Amino acid sequence: MKINTATTKLIFLHPSIHKQNGSHRIWLLAFVSFFTFAILLTLLNTRDSIITTTTSTSLTSMSSSSQLPQSVVEALLHYASISNSTDRMTDSELKSISNVLRHCSSPCNFLIFGLTHETLLWKALNPKGRTVFIDENQYYVAYVEEKHRDIEAYDVQYTTKVSEMQELIDYAKEQVRNECRPVQNLLFSECKLGINDLPNHIYDVSWDVILVDGPRGYYPSAPGRMSAIFTAGVLARSKKSGGGKTHVFVHDFNRDVEKVCSDEFLCGENLVEKKEFLGHFLIERVVDSSKTHHQFCRNRTSSSSGGKKAVAV
Repeated sequence: MKINTATTKLIFLHPSIHKQNGSHRIWLLAFVSFFTFAILLTLLNTRDSIITTTTSTSLTSMSSSSQLPQSVVEALLHYASISNSTDRMTDSELKSISNVLRHCSSPCNFLIFGLTHETLLWKALNPKGRTVFIDENQYYVAYVEEKHRDIEAYDVQYTTKVSEMQELIDYAKEQVRNECRPVQNLLFSECKLGINDLPNHIYDVSWDVILVDGPRGYYPSAPGRMSAIFTAGVLARSKKSGGGKTHVFVHDFNRDVEKVCSDEFLCGENLVEKKEFLGHFLIERVVDSSKTHHQFCRNRTSSSSGGKKAVAV
């Protein structure tokens, strides 16, 4: 049998050819997998970016449309976190103060004794005015100022005690023509009840609203609010020209110190409203101190006796 060498070809397959094809398949599979992963990753990032952008745009739009300042946002968040707190003001008490702030004829100068749960709210409710806080705890003042850079707060060292209330009131009556006058610049006063160690500029401000919600006053050795109430009364009567009347609020008005000292230095004749534990006084600026006979009250009226006149001064 003859073999036709002209038409028959013998083909040899070298083992390296099989290895090369297998290697190509592996590289192709790896490339496809990488490409697929890259596409999925890009899609995920794009989706997150779209969601983030949409959310940011929505929040910006809401903030722009409602024109809520950052302080309002912080206050709302703050109140949401302490909604179950038992020592905060009631709704009616908050509304009484907020109504006065809202109806200020010009940007309000608002002075608050005490850093409380309502601190951020007071700042938020007076966005165009000046809000200043006075507190007994210098460390807490520093903490609040560090956490909320737009808060203006100062610490004061009280030298009084709740147990000394009557003694301090008697002293103030004796010194009513001298150091404890109803109209004066407290910066230069030596009255035991006057707060005279605040920054100088605080005494030059015409305060439109003053809230006494500090310092502590619920046990005998606590500082009590005698000095804060006395100082509020003097600042209101010593208001600069053109300042008009000053709204003075005293919280925890159900307690003896707050009632008695308000009666002595804010006067029952100036009490315009009581909302639960909040007393609201409206005090007129004294134009000519020589005509006041160096007295805080024209008529001695006890706020704790239902507003009945007792002894005329």
